[in-house]
Amino acid sequence: MNKLMLGNEAFARGLYEAGCRVASSYPGTPSTEITEAAAKYDEIYAEWAPNEKVAMETAIGASFAGARSFCGMKHVGLNVAADPLYTAAYIGVNGGMVIAVADDPGMHSSQNEQDSRHHAIASKVPMVEPSDSGECKEFTKLAYEISEKFDTPVIVRMSTRVAHSQSIVELCDREEKELKDYVKDPAKYVMMPANARGRHVFVEERTKKLIEYAETTPLNRVEMSDSARFGVITSGAAYQYTKEALGDQASVLKLGLVNPLPIQLIRDFAAKFDKVYIIEELDGIIEQHCRNIGVTNIEGKEIFGCIGELSQSIIAQKLLGVTKDSTVLDDNIPVRPPVMCAGCPHRGLFYCLSKLKVMVSGDIGCYTLGAAAPLCAVDTTVCMGASISGLHGFNKARGSESEHKSVAVIGDSTFMHSGMTGLVNIAYNDSNSTVIILDNSITGMTGHQQNPTTGKNLKGDPAAAVDLEALCRAIGIKRVRVVDPYSLAETEAAIREELEADEASVIISRRPCALLKYVKHDPPFKVDSEKCKSCKMCMKLGCPAVSMKNGKAVIDHTLCVGCGICKEMCKFGAIE
Repeated sequence: MNKLMLGNEAFARGLYEAGCRVASSYPGTPSTEITEAAAKYDEIYAEWAPNEKVAMETAIGASFAGARSFCGMKHVGLNVAADPLYTAAYIGVNGGMVIAVADDPGMHSSQNEQDSRHHAIASKVPMVEPSDSGECKEFTKLAYEISEKFDTPVIVRMSTRVAHSQSIVELCDREEKELKDYVKDPAKYVMMPANARGRHVFVEERTKKLIEYAETTPLNRVEMSDSARFGVITSGAAYQYTKEALGDQASVLKLGLVNPLPIQLIRDFAAKFDKVYIIEELDGIIEQHCRNIGVTNIEGKEIFGCIGELSQSIIAQKLLGVTKDSTVLDDNIPVRPPVMCAGCPHRGLFYCLSKLKVMVSGDIGCYTLGAAAPLCAVDTTVCMGASISGLHGFNKARGSESEHKSVAVIGDSTFMHSGMTGLVNIAYNDSNSTVIILDNSITGMTGHQQNPTTGKNLKGDPAAAVDLEALCRAIGIKRVRVVDPYSLAETEAAIREELEADEASVIISRRPCALLKYVKHDPPFKVDSEKCKSCKMCMKLGCPAVSMKNGKAVIDHTLCVGCGICKEMCKFGAIE
């Protein structure tokens, strides 16, 4: 049976058909739906872990136990999981282990354009890269075979377009895999120096075998065209762009195994043409490999660059001189920047922080949008958990000058991911810093996933819930208080008091995400145009439900959730 599936759904189908038993991941766009879809198969135990490092270590443990295992994450998450990955490359596997990493060319939902192929190369772990949903399923199944044949974890590189586009997938039955026996073997599993030295030798020998495999694997294929003007070497989403833009005007070497790369296969293909173009997204890894093995009739990054996504139109314009038909799409369509939703509990907090003119050390999540106009409240954002550690460093560097004028903001899920250790550092090293945990009862930015504070697991079943107040006190923070961000007066007063204190403090800004299905909203507000003085104070909140028409404020009743913050802002009683 065939079915139209997202790339992420097809990946999960591949896990199911391959006999995967254990899946542990941390949500991160564009990888999130893989694990959500895997959780729908009862044969797969699936969970959200607190962070990617824990997820990978869980998958490693399941592999040791003899099960086929999986962990998934986005590209920056692989940085968090790099520590266990690099050592797991030495240890190898018992049951097959597959890792999904989803890159984000164009930074649709990310803070950088990291190319995860670098991690595969550095860790000496094979990486495969599908280009459509059908390949997502089939490559996942092949990845398990490679993992067990070569005694190695295998990374499957996804991208935003492949993960979130649809194509036809052939559904097959699950091939149940019995648990392999676990045999005590310290030389393989205990990576202390004496054992690791021997395993490094194994890794180098394995790499040689994988390079030989790369020459003949069906993951790599040549598509010759009798009318080709030149050759193209490509992989992943760029392959789809190439085929659509160039058609039969190019012969293509499609690489599905992107680490290690073949040598003779590339040389033989390149020898057939006067010119070969390397079309790959982000860094020129295939291109540099070609130059390293003596292939010189190539061009790549000097034409396409290493920034942003490629597309059919870019390839057609660069190689064929064909420009986009301006009648197809109006280039002057205004952009629609991301914005915090109407009724977002973070809005009131950020308004207070902006009003108080404090330095705000930000983090990764919906609340990063607090940096946008008109709030303009967030000063810095680096990576998951960096807000708390960064604030500590900022205050230690500037002392009392900043201690009473700066805060860190972090979400509940991000706090569990990697914020706790930063707060431990604040308590342990006596840092006079104020941390605000934005507890909206869910992992919001990636689409409402559960986390260790919500009391539910991935499947929505009851689970242990972390008590944030008790946790912060156990860490060593004496001043811990909870505020409702829908009350501007209460929130502002709490911030002022904690900034004035001469010790570390935590404010928990608690209000569920306005988009959660179980949240009951009050009736929408409306504006009495006779009372409205056009002062635009309500516009300072940046709420998408509030706008100005004919010089008066108006509220879109289809968007308003009755949070009441705008009413608090209006000094003339015009909002009711």
